[in-house]
Amino acid sequence: MNPVKNKLYAAAEKAVTQSLRIKAGEQFLLVTDKAKMDIAEAFAFWAKKCGAETTTYLMTETLRPISEPTKLFRMLAESPKVMVYMLDARIAEKPFRGYMVQAGETHGRLCMMPGITVDMMERLVNIDYVKLAEKTKRIMRLLKDAGDVRITNPAGTDISFSVKKRGWHIDIGDISKRGRHGNLPAGECYTCPIEETFTGKAVISLIDDKLGRGVMHFERGKLVSSSGKGIEAVLKNIGEDPTGRIIGEFGVGTNAGARICPNMLEAEKAFGTVHFAVGDSYGIGINKSRHHYDALIEKASIYAKGRWIARDGRYLV
Repeated sequence: MNPVKNKLYAAAEKAVTQSLRIKAGEQFLLVTDKAKMDIAEAFAFWAKKCGAETTTYLMTETLRPISEPTKLFRMLAESPKVMVYMLDARIAEKPFRGYMVQAGETHGRLCMMPGITVDMMERLVNIDYVKLAEKTKRIMRLLKDAGDVRITNPAGTDISFSVKKRGWHIDIGDISKRGRHGNLPAGECYTCPIEETFTGKAVISLIDDKLGRGVMHFERGKLVSSSGKGIEAVLKNIGEDPTGRIIGEFGVGTNAGARICPNMLEAEKAFGTVHFAVGDSYGIGINKSRHHYDALIEKASIYAKGRWIARDGRYLV
């Protein structure tokens, strides 16, 4: 095999050299499982080419689900400058993923790829990031500081909130600087609604990789009632922890190539969708939690600053 002509290796090269911008001498930790070994090998190939000091950690099935890092893993995760996480996505491992985000932001930079597949790498990672950035920043500007956001869709979603004076993050594939964490595939802008303004009904098609229609009712930022098997599975994992039922994120997908599928890593990036998350607000809002669960709304209509900027998943501006 010639790695230079292989689609997977071409995508991994872009991830290593353009998104993460790994440099010679940097410590690089790659956390993978058996199902992702082909992808991990492609990353390791290009990291070695860049001159990085690369370590691969294989999470075996006999150790899963993992909810907390071991002492030895903490030593690994809190030393490197760059980390990539590509384990299969599982609800029970949300606290471990939360630890990875915290460690990555504190000690270096982190690329989160839970549930990544070879197909997703080839379709959605080897893309034009300049165009993605332009599109994402434009949508963010339309929503930034809006005090009157309303989200509806044909399935029955109708929820209103304010994002006035809340900070925004953009996930456009640039994970090159210390303190950053992002996804590959990339393609979203996100913030946290002002909690006490967040009220209404969200009719979702996917929550944390659990396909199936569900309904979530919020009052003043708190999830007060719900239905749907996917939501039931998430709430079972949250248990009695009240922080897992607080609104933590509002995001808008901006990747035109992403599809709605039973993998939130890709689905939440799909153009024409929005997503809400309960749990941790990543420091944007007031809620801190060991939980964070994204819920997808298809064919979204978006109202902000006195006008509809999208109708049924199609942008009007």
